[in-house]
Amino acid sequence: SYFYIPLMVFIITATSNAVNLTDGLDGLAIGTVGIAGLAIGLIAYLSGNEIFSRYLDIIYLPGNGELAVYCAALVGASLGFLWFNSYPAQVFMGDTGSLALGGAIGTLSILIKKEFLLPILGGIYFLETISVIVQRYYFKYTKKKYGEGKRIFRMAPIHHHFELLGWKEPQIVIRFYIITIILAIISLASFKIR
Repeated sequence: SYFYIPLMVFIITATSNAVNLTDGLDGLAIGTVGIAGLAIGLIAYLSGNEIFSRYLDIIYLPGNGELAVYCAALVGASLGFLWFNSYPAQVFMGDTGSLALGGAIGTLSILIKKEFLLPILGGIYFLETISVIVQRYYFKYTKKKYGEGKRIFRMAPIHHHFELLGWKEPQIVIRFYIITIILAIISLASFKIR
C-alpha cells in the first residue's frame, strides 16, 4: 500500500513521456494513441459489463462504461486530428498534446486495473523509451571507458534510426501502426490466455 501511489505516479509519468518521445514523425503518436485508446475502450467496456467480466474472468468494475465512452471520444478525436497530422502534416501536436495523451493512456490503464498490460499495449512507446535510455547510457559508458562516445542506434528515439537507414516517413509510421495493432490484439487475447 505504501508503494501504490508512487507506482501509479511513475506509470502516468512514464507513459506521458513515452508518448512524447514517440511524437517525432507525422501521425505516429496520434495514430498509436488512437489504436491503444480503442483497445483500452474495449477492455473498459468488457470489465464494466458484469456478464462479460465473469465470462472473461476479469475484475468487474462497475461504472467502467463511462470510461469506454471517454475512450470512444479519444479515438474519435485521434482520427479527426490524424486527418491533418498525417504525412505531410498540416497541424503539429507538440509537447502539450503528446504529454496529455500519454497521461490519459496511463491513467486509463490504471482505472481499468490493467496497468501491467501497458508495456505490451503501449509496446511502441516502450520501445521508443528504451531506445533513448539504452542510447544515452551506452554513449556515456563508452565515453567514460574509451574517451569517445559510441552509439548503438544512428539516432534515438528509434523511429529516427529507421529514417537514417533510408526508410520513408510514411513507411515507418504505417509499420509502427501495424505493430501497435498486433500488440493491441495480443493485449485483448491475454484475457483468455491467463
